[in-house]
Amino acid sequence: MADDQEKTEEPSSKKIEDARKEGNVPKSQDTSSFVTLVVAIGAFLALFPFIKERMFGLYRFTQSFVGVDLDKNTVHIVMITIFQEFALMILPLAAIVAISGVLASVMQFGFITTTKPLIPDLKKIDPIKGIKNLISMKKLVESIKTIVKVGLVLTVAYYYLFDFVHELPSVIFFPIYDQLLWLRDKALILIAVMLMLFLGLALFDLFFVRYNYFKDLRMSKQEIKDEYKQMEGDPQVKARIRRVQMEMVKKRMMQDIPSADVVITNPTHFAVAIRYDTEKENAPKVVAKGVDHLALKIKEIAREHNIQVVENPPLARALYKECEIEDMIPETLYKAVAEVLAFVYRSSQKDRN
Repeated sequence: MADDQEKTEEPSSKKIEDARKEGNVPKSQDTSSFVTLVVAIGAFLALFPFIKERMFGLYRFTQSFVGVDLDKNTVHIVMITIFQEFALMILPLAAIVAISGVLASVMQFGFITTTKPLIPDLKKIDPIKGIKNLISMKKLVESIKTIVKVGLVLTVAYYYLFDFVHELPSVIFFPIYDQLLWLRDKALILIAVMLMLFLGLALFDLFFVRYNYFKDLRMSKQEIKDEYKQMEGDPQVKARIRRVQMEMVKKRMMQDIPSADVVITNPTHFAVAIRYDTEKENAPKVVAKGVDHLALKIKEIAREHNIQVVENPPLARALYKECEIEDMIPETLYKAVAEVLAFVYRSSQKDRN
């Protein structure tokens, strides 16, 4: 009994889907931050010529007021212009970064829409539960992760910056242009190293978050049994399954009627289509059967494809009762069916002659 209660089984698709509906999805914040950072750097580099041009234009605009007496209207124009220019420089970059943040989340768990997390829940403001969450093992692990990540970043940054400092005594003798080139090269090295470090941390966090997510959703054997019983026992689900199965069988059955050799009827209530392929089948096979309206439909399709319809009420009832679709006819009916097929074959020969 204890083994049935231990959560050792992987979560079912229904359990995962229910969690998604509640907004419970595996999201790695480090991965989203890394993607957003990379996109932000790329967008800034791509927009840099545009930003530089706007900055130079803004500088020239403000310089034009040097020595000019400023009144209230002039100051208003200057402030509006500065605001517009900064908006033109910042808004495209901000929009790209915002979109990248959304896409980074969508790439992790797909697109979902749910209002469940927005519904007020008094349990969330329970002070006792809040204190328990603060000192939980999950919070402790998150704190350790944060400390380790910050420590790694500071250590790597310190190592490279300390190495760069050793070059400063010789760099100060460089021409100003060479000093700027040295500063640019070192900045690019530091950015590349930091990005590689952030990539490693993001991948680790992504796998760690997904592992814990599916671990938290694990189910006990009893839960899997209960879920299966619940799904199987739902009358609506069972009715829908039966309806779909019947539609599929009916569709396949109608498609197989043209391949039949004969349709045996009651003549009004029952209709059974028989096919006998001597090269592929050891005995005649029932390819379609039906009563009332479906029987009329079977006979209609048979006539459309020049399949002979033979009235034999006892045989039609016996075949309908004892055979399912795709079943070979039972040995007890071999003789009766053989006589009907022989009659059909003789009639076909006469029609040809």
